[in-house]
This record gives sequence, C-alpha cells and structure tokens, in this order.
Amino acid sequence: MLSGHMRSYLDFEKPVAELEAKVEELRAMGETGSAVAIGDEIARLESKAALALKELYETLTPWQKTQVARHPQRPHCLDYVKALITNFMPLAGDRKFGDDDAIVGGFGRFRGESVCVLGHEKGSDTESRLKHNFGMARPEGYRKAVRLMEMAERFGIPVISLVDTAGAYPGIGAEERGQAEAIARSTDVCLGLSVPNVAIILGEGGSGGAIALATANRVLMLEHAIYSVISPEGAASILWRDTTKAQEAATNMKITAQDMVRFGIIDTIVAEPTGGAHRDPDAAIAAAGDAIAHALAELRGLDGAAIRKQRREKFLAMGRTV
Repeated sequence: MLSGHMRSYLDFEKPVAELEAKVEELRAMGETGSAVAIGDEIARLESKAALALKELYETLTPWQKTQVARHPQRPHCLDYVKALITNFMPLAGDRKFGDDDAIVGGFGRFRGESVCVLGHEKGSDTESRLKHNFGMARPEGYRKAVRLMEMAERFGIPVISLVDTAGAYPGIGAEERGQAEAIARSTDVCLGLSVPNVAIILGEGGSGGAIALATANRVLMLEHAIYSVISPEGAASILWRDTTKAQEAATNMKITAQDMVRFGIIDTIVAEPTGGAHRDPDAAIAAAGDAIAHALAELRGLDGAAIRKQRREKFLAMGRTV
C-alpha cells in the first residue's frame, strides 16, 4: 500500500488528499518529538479520511471511474504476471514482421496449472511507457497473440488475457501493415478456441484493441475499470467536435463495469480495495487471481465442442432482448 507522500491523487480526491496530508504532518511532528499526545488526533483524522474515501468511491461518476481506470499507479499487466504466474516464459515476435512490446505473451503456471498469458502492458514510467507504446498494440502484437493462442490450442492449454488498452495503435505504419485484419483475425481465433479462455479488464478496455483479446468464455472486469467502443474523448470529438465534453460522453456511453454486467457484456465484477486498485495493488491482484481461478474452475471438464458452444452463445446473446 502506498503511503500518502508517494501517492498520486486525482482531482476529485482532493478532500481525502488534504486529510491524509494532515496525518503525514502530524506523524512527522511526532517523530521529531515536537508534539505530545497527537496519537488521538492522528487516529481521528485517519478515520475521517477512510470514511471520506469510502463514501467517495461508492458514488463515482463514469468520468471519475475513467480517471481511476487510467491512474498511473494502478497495477498493470506485468504486475499481475509477476504476482500470479510462476515459471513465466515470455515469447516474442509474430514470425511475419517483428515483435510488439505493447502486448506481452508467454506461457507459465497459474496455481499449478499450465496457462498461456496474453496482456496489454502500458508501462509504469516514461521509459517503459514509450517501450510498450502505452499499451496500444500494432498488428504484429495481435499476430503474436494469434501465434500464442494457436500454440495453446495445439497443446490443450487454457488462455488468460489481461486487457488494459486505450485502443489499438492508429499510426500510419500500423494501418499499412493491416491493423484491422490483425484485430479481426485475433478475435476470430479467440472465438474458435477449444480450450477455455478467460479475459479480465484491468483498467481500460478500449475498442477493437481490447476485443481482440477479450472474446472469451468468461469476461471479468475490475470494479472501477471501463470498457467501451471508443474513449470518452474520442466520442466527444466525433459527436460534438469538442473533447471538453468527454465527461458528458462518458456518462452517456455506459462504460462502467456496473453497466457492462447489466447489459450482459461481462460476467463478473471483481471488487477493488477501497480507493481503487492503485491504493492497494497487492489486494487488487489477489482478488483478480481468485476471480480468474473461479472462472477457469467453472470451465474445467468441458470438452472442446462445449467450450466453443458456450462462448459462441454468450456473444450471440448480447444485445438480444428475446
């Protein structure tokens, strides 16, 4: 858990930030011996800050959830891999053009079971964000995912996808190398697997960039993650030619985990620690691990035809009211 002075606060968290700053000040005073009997005041302020945080996160707007989903200290794909996957062996390259660091992929063990792991990695500092292209994959990233999923299929190994991307990279080179085809092919391979696949939206589930890995038997989503066909800023610029209306777009687009469950787009919401996954990454990662394990257990024992049928019917049922 991050201490107050290391933590990065969002705009709407200002009341909590002020209370926690006071707690840090009092602690510092106590350490220098310049204050007596401040323990009670610290306890009172901590309790007040905890209550304010709880109330704040129980009533987040869709735009506030978007900010939480994008929080720079939120745990990313490689944090989950490090904590949940043992003997992880990353594999690189699509055998057609090159490698793409925006998508991490490989094989390892999840709670004793062999798994194929795919995920978008956004990076955690300037250097790693540039290396991983902020989690926005190019065609070779999706073709690498296809290669690894086909390998998993060949050896009967379940697939776990860790989704966290603002969307596929829209650069000229990516389009020239067949971005749309690569996304469609990856989605198609996801749908056709005869091994179980489980996807979890960790932060942002953006457009085809997310769908390419998230077309799974079970789709899980962290409590304050978002999942949408376009970013709120993108929608605002298309609808109103005004990106400042992103807040309005986020509300109208129905992008929260709670919306997604109601519409039958995802299967399960994974609860986050109070104050979001960035407040207690270890607890968030552990909760996600339990949810993934539960989802895989539900699919264990089904044959390939039943797994494909379940996945197909799940996606065909979306948007149907009959």
